[in-house]
Amino acid sequence: MLKRIARLFVIKNKFEAFLVIYGLGTGAVERGMHYRAQYPGTQGWILFGACTLAVFMAGAKIIDAVEHGAHD
Repeated sequence: MLKRIARLFVIKNKFEAFLVIYGLGTGAVERGMHYRAQYPGTQGWILFGACTLAVFMAGAKIIDAVEHGAHD
């Protein structure tokens, strides 16, 4: 039963990967907007950029893992 539940959390194809990346992106932008409100000026923009950059890096890693897993 535990294996069946664990399979729900495995990203199997690119479509699922893009859905996860979209969710991460919307959360990162929301967090970045909070940073901009909390830290006006350059500091807020730097933190906003850091949030979105983290999603780009994670998204690339997720897509790469899905592509690599498809060839095995």
